[in-house]
Amino acid sequence: MPYPIERKLVVGVSSNALFNLELEDKIFVDEGIEKYRQFQSENKKKSLDGGIAMPFIKRFLNINKVYNQEIPVEVVLLSKNSPETGIRIFNAIKSHGLDISRAAFTSGKSPYQYIPAYNVSLFLSTHEQDVINAIEANHGAGRILKTNVIDDDKDMELRVAFDFDGVIADDQAEKVFKESGQLEIFHEHEQEHITETHNPGPLADFFKKLSFFQQLETKKEVENPGYKKIVKTAIVTARNAPSHERAINTLKDWGVTVDEMFLLGGIEKKRILEVLKPHLFFDDQITHLDPALENIPLVHIPFGIANIKK
Repeated sequence: MPYPIERKLVVGVSSNALFNLELEDKIFVDEGIEKYRQFQSENKKKSLDGGIAMPFIKRFLNINKVYNQEIPVEVVLLSKNSPETGIRIFNAIKSHGLDISRAAFTSGKSPYQYIPAYNVSLFLSTHEQDVINAIEANHGAGRILKTNVIDDDKDMELRVAFDFDGVIADDQAEKVFKESGQLEIFHEHEQEHITETHNPGPLADFFKKLSFFQQLETKKEVENPGYKKIVKTAIVTARNAPSHERAINTLKDWGVTVDEMFLLGGIEKKRILEVLKPHLFFDDQITHLDPALENIPLVHIPFGIANIKK
């Protein structure tokens, strides 16, 4: 029996993250709302190319094909389009074969306030202020950056990578480092609080629910040695020993696991990401999200001390 939406892992995605709407956005900015509406209406049967979030969304929805009795995940469109201009978006959804049926069309207003109504754990958007609105309202959200992504349709494994501080956990430990400017003080602080669980960060709920599928995947592997996992999670953090232990203890206390953890201690994250090739990588520090990375959708989490403007 399919899960009710209250029990599902739900991702909300904006039209601009799901599809490439650069031309349409230019018409809106240069010629105004009426020309935009006219263009969308005249082209409502013309499909759209996939946007930066498309590789993730396709694989995320693929979870339902494996767990086809439960249907445990869902994608909801959270769009600032009007219902009229949204017709083309749903036609494009159909042409791409995406199982998306729920949507909020808010006619220009930020859709963040409807995140709880749809039980959304992660909202992906290209619009910075919409994401900031969501984060400030304590909802999980990230701004997906423009990068050169070419999807490999033959590879349907879903790989999601997270920074730790300011993403999965809050920025309490990060504040210690930023305010002191000394790595030794940061390590001392984490050693002193090694048994204390970190407070959840903005993507803790999404991370925990995604981790649940790893448990199901492990069970399938045990039952069927030939089964190939479809979900992989990773933590890519600037932490290194000895500050790693508190982070690992936090995951244990939350009852979650991660497939891979990379403790970099100052090494560029780019080195790991180019090998891992995640379909989303979340980080709260914009300087860690290198637009030159090929085929990696990068998501900025505008949360905490790393995003306080001086």
